[in-house]
Amino acid sequence: MTLAAPPKAHRFSPDFTKFINWALVWIVLANIPFMAMWMVGAPPRAIPIALAGFAGLIVKRMPRLVQWLTFASVMIYSLLSFVSGLFSLTMDSLLYSLQFFAEIKPSDSIEYIAAGVVVIGILIGSWFLLKRDTNFSKPLHIILGGALIFGLVGADAAVGESMRGHYFRPAPAGAAFESAVTKSGFAARADGKRNLVLIIVESLGVPKNNKAMSDKLFAKYKSSAVKARYDVSQGTSFYYNSTTAGEMRELCGRWGDYYELLKTDNPAVLNCLPAQLAKKGYATQAMHSFKGPFFKRETWYPKIGFQKREFAIDLEERGAEKCGGVFAGACDRQVPKMLADNLKRATQPTFQYWLTLNSHLPVPTELNLHSGNCEDVSIELARDYPMICRQFAIFDDIDQALIKEITAKDFPETDILLVGDHMPPFFDRHHRSQFDPERVPWLYLKAKRSQPEG
Repeated sequence: MTLAAPPKAHRFSPDFTKFINWALVWIVLANIPFMAMWMVGAPPRAIPIALAGFAGLIVKRMPRLVQWLTFASVMIYSLLSFVSGLFSLTMDSLLYSLQFFAEIKPSDSIEYIAAGVVVIGILIGSWFLLKRDTNFSKPLHIILGGALIFGLVGADAAVGESMRGHYFRPAPAGAAFESAVTKSGFAARADGKRNLVLIIVESLGVPKNNKAMSDKLFAKYKSSAVKARYDVSQGTSFYYNSTTAGEMRELCGRWGDYYELLKTDNPAVLNCLPAQLAKKGYATQAMHSFKGPFFKRETWYPKIGFQKREFAIDLEERGAEKCGGVFAGACDRQVPKMLADNLKRATQPTFQYWLTLNSHLPVPTELNLHSGNCEDVSIELARDYPMICRQFAIFDDIDQALIKEITAKDFPETDILLVGDHMPPFFDRHHRSQFDPERVPWLYLKAKRSQPEG
């Protein structure tokens, strides 16, 4: 009796095996860390996905080193595109900002450490995977490669549909301008009799359908002590891009970014709010809890009219503690006293500007930020939105310190405007979706009258 030969194991054709090798690198490996973010939310990635796929098709017959260098370049672009979308930066703004990377401490964030490990692992893995032959040639497989590229683009768009508008927010051509300074009437109060204080609060967003957050926002300013001294009003205004664009919005009254100021000495371009107030006899001072060279603020602040500047090193010399985080600098909660001291010592009406720092994302739980026990701020936020809760703990510290100073008997007559720079760019959809993607809040404290001495 003759036994039948066992069936041969199924084997892919050589060309299809090459196609599989190609897809593992240029479809899977090039996109898998970003696809993993689909579960929590991420900026749309149509261009990076298409770039990776078509670049892989072009270089598949080239030497391994050329393929790997191309893959590394594609990954760098994908990362830059992802970050620009996450933080509402144009690619030009992001590339310009890279020169300041040495000023920050990504090692203080577990998120950034994890991302760095993943990227290094992918680059190493791609080098070994590219040992395999990826030079498939059959037209059917080339069509299948294109189908994978466009299919992944479609899947990415479908997953991110509910978050459209939360990313990539450059000001469109012809966009109507508005700001807290213009909407509140803040600048019109510059009559030479009262001081003006403008505070831009890092990552202060407008809550969206979240009562716990809405109840907390500006809640401390509803106290009888504040209302006795100030007429309190609030509202929202549009924002585009990141913090420096927010500064341009409120200080210079237009959409744009700071590097436009570095390239010109045109008085019309530099005629921003500090310069305008200086012409009216105001002393103009700026405070920021981070380093002056970062985004070249030490250069363009004086160009737009700030006569005096105080950055982290100056504030720490005056007694501020050091707070950690990716952007480590002076602790914001101690700046209000210094701001008040500036105004009390002033011999002329003063415009005092302050850009806060500590609520920049990601907010760690320690590092002297007082954010570790945010249950004291809100049990509900601590349970459901812990990262938002940590931010509100920092906001509470700032509000409490500021209110203590501005309601003191010896605090001079001053109008105070607080406004967010942009919505908080949380990584995940769960936290990010709690904010209006287009608007930032503002609060205006309009001094009722000159306060009696004593």
